[in-house]
Amino acid sequence: MVSASDDNKKRDGDTQNGNAKNDVNVEEELSEEDKALKENLELLVTRAKDVDEGLATTALESIRTEIRTATSSMTSVPKPLKFLKEHYAGLKEHVDTLPKGSGVAALLADILSVLAMTSAEPGSMETLRFKLQSGVKEVSCWGHEYSRHLAGEIGDEYATRMEKDSKADMSDLMSLVEEIVPWNMAHNAEPEAVDLCLEVGRLDLIEGAVDENNCGRACLYLLSCASYLPEPEDRNVYMCAYNSYMKVRFSTHALRVALKMGDVGLMGQVMSSVEDPLEKKQIAYILGEARVWIDLAEEDESLQEELQAIMGNTRLSERYLALARDLDVMEAKVPEDVYKSNLIESRSSHPVESASGNIAASYVNAFINAGFGQDKLVTVEMDDNDESSSKSVHWIFRNKSLGKLAAAASLGMVLLWDVEGGLPKVDRFLYASDHMVVSGALLAFGIIASGVTDEVDPAFAVLSEYVENEDDNVKIGAIWGLGIAYAGRAKEDVKDALLPVAGNSDMSMELASLAALSTGLSYTGTADGDIVETILESLMLRGELELDSVHGRNMAHALGMLFLGNQDAVEATIEVAKTLPEKTCKYTCNVLDMFAYAGTGDVLKIQQFLATCGEEYEDEEVEPWQTAHQSVAALAIGAIAGGEELGSQMAHRALEHILQYGGQAAKKGVPLALAILNVSNPDVAVIDTLGRLSHDTDEQVVMSALISLGIVGAGTNNARLAGLLRNLSLYYSKDVSMLFLVRISQGLVHSGKGLLTLNPYSASTKSMHRPAMAGLLTILLASLDMPSSIGGKMHYLLYGLVPALRPRMLMTVDENGAAVPVPVRVGQAVDVVAQAGKPKAITGFQTHTTPVLLAEGERAELGTEKYKPMSSVLEGTVIVKENPDYVEIAE
Repeated sequence: MVSASDDNKKRDGDTQNGNAKNDVNVEEELSEEDKALKENLELLVTRAKDVDEGLATTALESIRTEIRTATSSMTSVPKPLKFLKEHYAGLKEHVDTLPKGSGVAALLADILSVLAMTSAEPGSMETLRFKLQSGVKEVSCWGHEYSRHLAGEIGDEYATRMEKDSKADMSDLMSLVEEIVPWNMAHNAEPEAVDLCLEVGRLDLIEGAVDENNCGRACLYLLSCASYLPEPEDRNVYMCAYNSYMKVRFSTHALRVALKMGDVGLMGQVMSSVEDPLEKKQIAYILGEARVWIDLAEEDESLQEELQAIMGNTRLSERYLALARDLDVMEAKVPEDVYKSNLIESRSSHPVESASGNIAASYVNAFINAGFGQDKLVTVEMDDNDESSSKSVHWIFRNKSLGKLAAAASLGMVLLWDVEGGLPKVDRFLYASDHMVVSGALLAFGIIASGVTDEVDPAFAVLSEYVENEDDNVKIGAIWGLGIAYAGRAKEDVKDALLPVAGNSDMSMELASLAALSTGLSYTGTADGDIVETILESLMLRGELELDSVHGRNMAHALGMLFLGNQDAVEATIEVAKTLPEKTCKYTCNVLDMFAYAGTGDVLKIQQFLATCGEEYEDEEVEPWQTAHQSVAALAIGAIAGGEELGSQMAHRALEHILQYGGQAAKKGVPLALAILNVSNPDVAVIDTLGRLSHDTDEQVVMSALISLGIVGAGTNNARLAGLLRNLSLYYSKDVSMLFLVRISQGLVHSGKGLLTLNPYSASTKSMHRPAMAGLLTILLASLDMPSSIGGKMHYLLYGLVPALRPRMLMTVDENGAAVPVPVRVGQAVDVVAQAGKPKAITGFQTHTTPVLLAEGERAELGTEKYKPMSSVLEGTVIVKENPDYVEIAE
């Protein structure tokens, strides 16, 4: 019987014999040509060690020529390197015996640097050592693989030196970097060049080496890297991409980078650097869609007016209605068209009007007919002669109390963006005797003007008058209307009108917090010192009971909005917030952190919020205020990760873990986090998760899930989601508050009859639209306290979604803004970062004629050479001009 050890010995012996046979076979299999090459190289190595300097130099030159001219497949080592491997150790010993600085020593060290790629021990960094020893800077002669290998060792050496001494001399390394980067950039190796520059902190070399041919690939890779870098390194990368685009005059690309950074000054620079009026108009269209306003004082007066009109979205309503007519969806819908009660087996065949049901119907009607200028509830003229029917009473007056405010404000949604034609239709309700109707009409004024900038500015003229009105209900409409109308505009007049209300400690907490919210929405992302100071002061002066209410939390939300996307600029304010009363301290600090890092994909912050969600409390009876900050932490994970695809996928997993192992407070924020991660993107897995949570045992989790379903499907007309919501309306038919939220979600899913989106990120660069994100987060944070806010008397906060509403269309226009039907290919976007050659950016495409709808994850590209687009990214409104070189080929 053979033992295991004997068996192993036998196997080892067989292996050794096999290897020896293989070596013999390799030796025998060499062709005559290979044998001659091997013998020649052995002779040259012998001569290279000769004491005669001339003979040694000639031999080394011949070896270098053999290596450089060697050809091989992508997967095999060049034969000269293979045959020289056995001589590597001997040549290493020989180079140490040569006098430093001699020509032979330099040449041999340079050759050894190349041989070290295949012959040196891993981690020895001998390629770099011999390259530095040779003193030869040129790297291009040895090809791509050598420069890639050398770049890797430079990065490792740089990190090692920095670890030992942050002020260490790097000049020897930098001299090589300055050779490698331009060569890589010129030879389609932009990702390698960017990686090296990031490792050694020399992004200026990228800016110096870009040209029209390599700029697109280099900057695309730069921008994808920025998502994984901590601050301030990420901003340095964005600035490098911005400067590179500006250098080669890719102005629309540079503008999108500036938008991602949220830097209005850089946006102004882009506009002023462009000379072509047509290109200026395209920039204005992009800014208008992002709801950003820049100063155009330097432009010609005639062009300035035109650019202001484009940037102010004055013709947005016209283009939106043209899209609706093209898709044949102009006919007004009623809430019942969305509810489809006839498809549900209900015990009651005749639905009874209720106050809550009417309020829900007002919001549903507002969302589904948003921007169409007509509906069947609030814009219809009543028949004064028919008094026999209750329906002869105008819809607004069929509601009670706050229902009238919601119904009157819904008129603004129906007339959205149509300032010229819409305001006169609302004006008559300002003279109603009922204060709630007046308040709703004021809010409608603000909604109509949202995102639209008009020279006359009628909305501010009307709304500012009513801020000081004696009736508190009227003030609500005026204050919230101002916030919605001027979201992201940072208009000084709005601050002057609202800040005294926000800072007045004698004012009711509801009005003060609403004024703070409106000011924060208007100045979102500006970190305005006056507003920050006023809100902090107001928080410090209020009592604990007020701060622990929904209004106190709204004030904290307003403070957060001011720092949206500002990252570490919020640190000083967080330190001040830590001195606030215990009941609001942690909550406010988490809200500030969430807003500051929203859309940045910052991994460290996500880990911090995950740790907060995992906090456990030993006391059996925990007060709600003690865990409120955990709900914010769960929501913050979604808000931060949403701007970056890989981070978004990881966040979904983390949220699943919170659902399984987290506390009840953290679990409450998970549906809302899923909503902000998937705005207007009804992913099947997310819908299933939210559908499961909508039957949870915890009422707060259910409420969060119900509103989240609406935001996830907003403007998509998703049939699966619509069916789920219909079933939920039957399931919660006896629960008024739950049914109200189901109805709101049904309205959101059918927003604009499927033509609108709430997505706060641009499809191409994932740059965040700040007013949109601020509006969405306002609603989601309010949803953490649903019974006191949206589910209670503050349902008017739902109109905070208006700044996020925009058409999900691609429309092509000429230089005068008239629509130009152009064939475009629409398909699923493909990640082409660092891909070789010129890969297709879309797949599975279909050809349509503009205007077209773009769903989440879809991109478009021009399907004809007859026109040239003024923007390489086709989204929103794109100017096209005729291609003078186009020749039509007859079929």
